[in-house]
Amino acid sequence: MMPGEKPLTRFVSAPLVPGAEFVVSNALSRGEPPLPASFDWAGETLRVGGVTRTWRSTTTDRGDAYLARHWFEVRLDDGRTAVLYFDRHARRGRPRWWLYTLVGSSDAPEKPGDG
Repeated sequence: MMPGEKPLTRFVSAPLVPGAEFVVSNALSRGEPPLPASFDWAGETLRVGGVTRTWRSTTTDRGDAYLARHWFEVRLDDGRTAVLYFDRHARRGRPRWWLYTLVGSSDAPEKPGDG
């Protein structure tokens, strides 16, 4: 990447396989899912170095609002930034964790599902 050039933001929208360890936080006391410390994606392990911010999104059904997704912007241990979400309404056997976007150097290799 050239000096002054902005990092490339890639829309990924791919399921993640969560690791067994979790980032230490008080998420459960706030009704949030515990954030795994690592995820497997397209043959790569993404390790969470820290949480930048969190937010929630809702969906409306017949006039009632329901919590749909928990969003996490995280800094990965390799310096990239990822936006992940936990889908509260995923059907049984379907992925709950998703990689939404990945921000990193423009010379990062393309992964299946990028586009």
